[in-house]
Amino acid sequence: MSTQIDIRPVAGALGAEITGVNLASDLSNEAFDRVHQAFLDHQVIFFRNQHDLTPEAHKAFGRRFGSLNIHPYVAGMKDHPEIMEIIKEPEEKTNFGGGWHTDMSFLEAPAIGSILHAIEVPPFGGDTLFASQRTAYEALSDGLKETLSGLTAIHSAKGEYGPKGQSALGRQSMETKEAADAPEYEHPVVRTHPETGLKGLYVNPAFTMRFAGWTRRESRPLLNYLFEHSRQEQFTCRFRWEAGSVAFWDNRCTWHFALNDYQGQRRHMRRVTVNGDKPF
Repeated sequence: MSTQIDIRPVAGALGAEITGVNLASDLSNEAFDRVHQAFLDHQVIFFRNQHDLTPEAHKAFGRRFGSLNIHPYVAGMKDHPEIMEIIKEPEEKTNFGGGWHTDMSFLEAPAIGSILHAIEVPPFGGDTLFASQRTAYEALSDGLKETLSGLTAIHSAKGEYGPKGQSALGRQSMETKEAADAPEYEHPVVRTHPETGLKGLYVNPAFTMRFAGWTRRESRPLLNYLFEHSRQEQFTCRFRWEAGSVAFWDNRCTWHFALNDYQGQRRHMRRVTVNGDKPF
């Protein structure tokens, strides 16, 4: 089976499409090791034609990488609380995930990665953008790298899931709740990947509130600079969804952005998120 697996990069910064793998089957250790290594090498990996990926198989694949997360502010499927159904109905104007972010950085031990399966997609639009925070960090000057090396930042769900947050908006097909009193956690601004040992930026516009020991006003200029820097085109790739497609991204070293350019169309995705550990 290993000889049938093909891994093709999709962009210079990150991303690879893998063929010859059926995620609904019980992958051999050899096949799993190749997928795992591609995940580490390319930061986000893509699969097509995974129409047989049931909720049970989706969870089983995620569990090969670790335990599964149950989102604290978004209800999962009734019989599968580990699976978040991300649905936008034709009459809804806002989408879920419509801004650059890293999933779950507001937790004390943020997620390793997220595995998103397309159930129903619009005929056009709804692509997802990904940005390599490893490549973004490598492009910084030595002076700024040194400045950032001693900084930590405060992450919280208060903004996105607070009373005015986009992620907490009432949705026709998703059950969300507000988190105005969400806790705050401190993470390094430059994170060392626990498996590759490579460094990357670990701040994001959705959940990073301020630098530890700084006020929000003091933090804003440098955070804004890092946010602008980190989403430059040369650090990104773009994925065009089809029904049955799967994307698996590494939240420890990437951002992503779900485009909302399919007004009047329905989009239905299912997400499994793998628990991680405390950043260092």
